[in-house]
Amino acid sequence: MLDYKETILRLLIAALAGSVIGIDRERLQWTAGLRTHMLVCVGSCLVIIVSAYGFSDVLGEHIVLDPSRVAAQVVSGIGFLGAGTILLRGEVIKGLTTAASLWAVAAIGLAVGSGLYTAAVATTTIVLIILAGIKPVEEHIRNRVQAQQIIVTTKRGELSVVTLHELIGPSAGRIKQFVLLQDAADETDSIRITFSRLPRETLERLAATIRAQPYVIKAELV
Repeated sequence: MLDYKETILRLLIAALAGSVIGIDRERLQWTAGLRTHMLVCVGSCLVIIVSAYGFSDVLGEHIVLDPSRVAAQVVSGIGFLGAGTILLRGEVIKGLTTAASLWAVAAIGLAVGSGLYTAAVATTTIVLIILAGIKPVEEHIRNRVQAQQIIVTTKRGELSVVTLHELIGPSAGRIKQFVLLQDAADETDSIRITFSRLPRETLERLAATIRAQPYVIKAELV
């Protein structure tokens, strides 16, 4: 049986580990932020402590307890909480990373409650690096294949959404925005077309296709 000092120490370490990861989620203003991650980590820690040591007084020759069964229920049960952070907005799914961080925090809580401090600290560090350190790399990659724009200058009224769909074919499904601005001074249209999830090479080919039309003055990929 754990003494009260060790029990409190494990719960405090779990709270600290959860807070370190939760701060990153809080910084991005996700619903599952600092307090949620702390509660999940501390709760998981307490569950494994109770599972491992809470029933020691009933153990006997014919009674055997398996603490790993409770740990398995925590791992699967945290999925319901994680599912609540996932949102679908149009074609974009939001909250998957936060759901994964909650799952990781639950695992860290189990490790702390089991006395595996090295594994818990190492995992906390690695998760924090993944969330904060790798995010700029992820954004750089995403920006290269998502939300890129072609700015087109055409003669007045020559290029519409329907005409563009016919012109670029299947890639029209990747159009995210079509913004038209008219210039009264020289009778031209300035059109900003935003595409999502298309590689640079495909966008360059689309810009060349649009540029080749007789009514297009210029088409630039930005």
